[in-house]
Amino acid sequence: MTETLFTISVSKTLARRVLAAAAVLTLVSQVGAQQPPPVTEASTSDEIQKFCTNIADAARDQRYLLQKQELEKLQADVDTRIKALQDRTAEYQDWLKRRNDFLARAQAGLVDIFKTMKPDAAAPQLGEMNMEVAAAIIMQLPARQSALFLAEMDPQKAGMISTIISSASDPNTSKARAPNVPKVPS
Repeated sequence: MTETLFTISVSKTLARRVLAAAAVLTLVSQVGAQQPPPVTEASTSDEIQKFCTNIADAARDQRYLLQKQELEKLQADVDTRIKALQDRTAEYQDWLKRRNDFLARAQAGLVDIFKTMKPDAAAPQLGEMNMEVAAAIIMQLPARQSALFLAEMDPQKAGMISTIISSASDPNTSKARAPNVPKVPS
């Protein structure tokens, strides 16, 4: 029988690659064959403890940074609201000043109108007004004219106006309505 031999020629580069691949496969199979160390409850808790201890300062610093940022946002919000309140307060004070100036001019004009009126014509109009406004007008008129106006008015309304005037002259009366002054619908 004849034997036939095959001859295979391999280049050096190919031979090196094949040997390198074989070496890698041998190492990989050995690495895969190794068992990891067994995990126990104690080793896990120790590792967790070490990890937490190692990152505690960094976590605290991060928490403080987040709190600081939140406080800065809140402070900016408070500053914005304070500014808005200051603007509104200034606007309200301006409006109140203009209103008071107008009321003072209107009241002065109204008092001048009632000074020129006859008591029998002025009394019904004062009786229909808000009692506090009527009392303010009568207080600014001369005493003789005020007496004539009150004499011409309905006795009940004249009495209420007199009560308002007397409570206004009382130094112990606060800005609030005196307890004995009945509220009259205007």
